[in-house]
Amino acid sequence: MATTYEDVLNLFRETDRKFQETDRKFQETDRKFQETERLLREQSQATEKKLNALERLFTSQWGKLMESLVEGDLVELLTARGIAITDTTTRLKGQRADGGNFEFDIIAHDGAELVVVEVKTTLKPQDVEDFVARLRQMKHWIPRYANNRIYGAMAWLTADAGAERMVENRGLFSIRATGHSAAIQNAPTFTPRAW
Repeated sequence: MATTYEDVLNLFRETDRKFQETDRKFQETDRKFQETERLLREQSQATEKKLNALERLFTSQWGKLMESLVEGDLVELLTARGIAITDTTTRLKGQRADGGNFEFDIIAHDGAELVVVEVKTTLKPQDVEDFVARLRQMKHWIPRYANNRIYGAMAWLTADAGAERMVENRGLFSIRATGHSAAIQNAPTFTPRAW
């Protein structure tokens, strides 16, 4: 059977129609993939927000638990070291002159002397440096303590990279939180630095 010009033309038309239909299906599939990708991205962002909120809640509650654990023994621990503490205050917050904020976890005081305690679940060397820098500024940030003798202490559950040695080397009390209480790790002969 001979193929006519009309047959060839019809074959080309049918092939072109199938290519156009295939192209339309590819475009539709691409649109569906883009829509699915957008939905997954939105769900991922929503999930990430929820996880971040849960992490903040857990961290906040864990921090409060650590602070309570340390605070419960603090008066007794410091009194045993010759600092006659009578009271504690937790989470002292304020605003610096430059507009930034500050917060001190626990302040143990007796009027003339006070011990500022930074509580960390995992103590890192940078935490020690940051805390010492904040202690240096404390009398400027909180003028009512300008005439007090201020000591520093860092309370921790675990320590990384020799951070616990840095605490003592910087003249700070080192308080380790243990299962149901806290204990000062410095030697009995340790003399804390005063700011």
